[in-house]
Amino acid sequence: MIYIILLLLSFTLTYFVKNYAIKKSLIDIPNDRSSHNTPTPHGGGIAIAFTWFIGISYLFYIGDINNSLYFALFTGVIISAVSYFDDLYELSAKFRLLVQASVAFLGLYFLGGLEKIDLIFLTIDNQILTNVFAFFLIVWFVNLYNFLDGIDGYAGSEAVFLGVAGFLLFGGSHFLVLCVAVLGFLAWNWHKAKIFMGDVGSTLLGYNIAIYAIYYANNETSILVWLILFGLFWVDATLTLWRRYRSGDILSQAHKKHAYQRLVQGGWSHDRVVVFSILVNIMLFGLVYFISNTLLALFISLALLYAAIRFIDRRKAFS
Repeated sequence: MIYIILLLLSFTLTYFVKNYAIKKSLIDIPNDRSSHNTPTPHGGGIAIAFTWFIGISYLFYIGDINNSLYFALFTGVIISAVSYFDDLYELSAKFRLLVQASVAFLGLYFLGGLEKIDLIFLTIDNQILTNVFAFFLIVWFVNLYNFLDGIDGYAGSEAVFLGVAGFLLFGGSHFLVLCVAVLGFLAWNWHKAKIFMGDVGSTLLGYNIAIYAIYYANNETSILVWLILFGLFWVDATLTLWRRYRSGDILSQAHKKHAYQRLVQGGWSHDRVVVFSILVNIMLFGLVYFISNTLLALFISLALLYAAIRFIDRRKAFS
């Protein structure tokens, strides 16, 4: 019953946020870097965040979530709040990075750090190395999720996939809370979107995934599992960043060179790109679920994702 209530809460809040954004002219105006051509209200991620924090707090109240996981996840309220103001006032990149670094530190503090990095054939348990890696993992996931929020339904469907995958693999009511919090918003964000998520939602989702990866790595699950499940996003973001660096691009400048954006430029509709991403994600989940050797599954997933990138390159070359 709680999940139905949260789903309806997210759906209703998104509706009111949409109307408020229109009334206050909080509109995303298309430009040459956009994948949209219609002015659209933004900030719908507020509904995701509000529903999410209420949901996990309820789980904490009834004792249905690990305390350290709850406090680490709830720390995300800071990044959501700052990202909302960034949506409104365009805060400086240095200030955003400082906030992200602070939140990463707090999240790691509540989780007790990253105990080890299990690479199957090698385990790294040096606490300096593992926590430096975990720190940058959180900051990178926060930013890359924001980078990949560019077309209707894409970022939302990825979060729902990761919530479903996490629940099937590990159980945990918090995964279901994530799913319903995003689904309520997604009903308004599916093509054509009536409202965008904004940084307030995308940065929170990236933070949550990083916290999940670290928490479950501390509970006898290789962190490679989450690198596989989240592969669609981090491989695209990382490879695109590297390609832009090699091309001499100004890395802080907005662009339309991510794989999913180039598919749209190549003539695919937003819906078709999202369906394609869902199919790729199902294959990634299958690798984790059916292949017991996680390192082998990672290699296969990287080959699969590389093949997908090459397919996209043929449709719309990286330039």
